[in-house]
Amino acid sequence: MPTWSAGGGRRALSPGDIGDAGDAAARRVCLVTGAGGLLGSALCRALAPDHDVVAVCRRRTPATPSQYESLVDPLDPGGELAENAAAVHVVHADLEADGQVQRVVEVALARFGRVDLLVNNAAHLRLHPAGLLDTAGSFADFDRYFRMNVAVPAQLATELARVHWQHRAPENRAANRNVVNVSSLSASRVYGGGQAVYAASKAALNQLTRHLAAEFVPFGVRVNAVAPNSFPAVVATERVVAAIGRLDRDTVTGRVLAVDAD
Repeated sequence: MPTWSAGGGRRALSPGDIGDAGDAAARRVCLVTGAGGLLGSALCRALAPDHDVVAVCRRRTPATPSQYESLVDPLDPGGELAENAAAVHVVHADLEADGQVQRVVEVALARFGRVDLLVNNAAHLRLHPAGLLDTAGSFADFDRYFRMNVAVPAQLATELARVHWQHRAPENRAANRNVVNVSSLSASRVYGGGQAVYAASKAALNQLTRHLAAEFVPFGVRVNAVAPNSFPAVVATERVVAAIGRLDRDTVTGRVLAVDAD
């Protein structure tokens, strides 16, 4: 089994189920935030065989080959591995910092010339078991929740629209360009464990999704959200990845797709 040349254990890469294979000219370009986390890493692995992926990470990189890491067969260290041909392009960025959203968009467009799918997956989550009565904890995190979970997705989508999509309606529709925001079922349900502010930020993201969908209709870009239950504890991560894939292939806009246990 191949191993990482930069360390980090063993991992077999499996083909993704998002989109159809094609030649390099037909490959969709996808910008994924939060790419170093559980869902982001799984999404990058699923997309990479058939897509050009810009993987935005704050610290951890996705568990897939990139310009920084590759896979090596210990039985044939000098051999070529097909998985390495599907490397993602990693961009390290703190999306909460001034100018970083603009830099990420600039890097993606400079590297690939276009973006066909934006997945806003990066999020802030720190639970406060004492709930809102823990004012020192919950309210200290309030601004960060809404900045990372609402403002950053809005800024990324609107920056791409401003510099790339806004005046390319026929091209956008032909390429089925779209945005998928990763929300949560906590936006519409009440769970324990101190999720109040997190849930409120995800509810705001759902409504933001609907408004962006309405504003992006004139230039042919769709905006939807996927709202999973806790993964992998309740919902398999692969099901969330597949739901994002369905929204990418679909023609709907303004939808919040719930992903819960059967």
